[in-house]
Amino acid sequence: MPIRKSILFLIVACTTSASDLATTDLYVTGVGGYHSYRIPALLATKKDTLLAFCEGRKTSSGDSGDIDLVLRRSKDGGKTWSAMKVVYEEGGNAPITIGNPSPVEDRKTGVIHLLFTRNNQRVFVTQSHDEGATWSTPVEITSALSGFAFGWARIGAGPGHAIQLRSGRLLVPVWLNDRIRGNYRSAAVYSDDHGTTWKPGGIVPPAAATNANECMMYQRRDGTVVVNMRSSIHLRHTAMSRDGGMTWSDPVPVESMPDPVCQGSVVQLANGRVVFANPASDKRRVNLTLRLSEDDGATWPLAKAMHAGPAGYSDLAAGKRGTLFILYEGGEKTAADRIRFARIPESWLRR
Repeated sequence: MPIRKSILFLIVACTTSASDLATTDLYVTGVGGYHSYRIPALLATKKDTLLAFCEGRKTSSGDSGDIDLVLRRSKDGGKTWSAMKVVYEEGGNAPITIGNPSPVEDRKTGVIHLLFTRNNQRVFVTQSHDEGATWSTPVEITSALSGFAFGWARIGAGPGHAIQLRSGRLLVPVWLNDRIRGNYRSAAVYSDDHGTTWKPGGIVPPAAATNANECMMYQRRDGTVVVNMRSSIHLRHTAMSRDGGMTWSDPVPVESMPDPVCQGSVVQLANGRVVFANPASDKRRVNLTLRLSEDDGATWPLAKAMHAGPAGYSDLAAGKRGTLFILYEGGEKTAADRIRFARIPESWLRR
């Protein structure tokens, strides 16, 4: 399905006092025909196009209802942005939830693949061959994922960007559960044929009381894939895969990463540097903080807050020349006030 409609948007530039970073408000509550916007996903293509996805929620900020998948694009590193466009919606004003965007670009073909879900029960993929300007009619891949070794009833991609391994495999983080608000698993979906077919990968083993779910992945220099997961015990958890996401080690807590039971984002830079972002609190969704590792995520000695107030979901992306970008929920009254974009010099992280 091609992109269907365009809505003009006001771009507001501001500077956060906590970080002295220039930020751009890409999605603002009540602006553009939607009640609110949530669940950001960010992709930096090899041609330096930035794609900023999120869920446009029509009637409330809640997780279900009439929700559309929307997008804005930038061709100049985030200095200017296109008007918002709807990538996919279904049923007009019907309470159908289209969300959990998880984009990935195939480095060989240049095709961008975007996985998303319908009502957290069905999984679809759409493709773009023109840097996100237009999108193909979504194809359902739910039945192809029925082979997970877990009797799931609900599924969500990411949310946030997926990755391509050095082998060429496209690897998409997902969460599964067999009932609302309970018995979660983190897992992977993969394609070895440039997105023609998709298959279930491995499920992270359950650990007592963690309920690991929303997750993101990166690949270390030695080829190991690391998954960083939200859990129910107020600490991030990680697990490792040495076979491209087909099997995973037992999850372990990361004591240096407090978490208020919220999604977090991670991206790998060059030479073993990895950046992680989340609301760094074990109680409330506040204090969005970036952490830098220089040893493939073994340790996280550098941490810097960039938004002291209410904060929520985020996604990190790296440009071709190592430039770091972030798209995040952050506001003054609630985290759902707006979704903001920032370009982050590595020198700022080290100050």
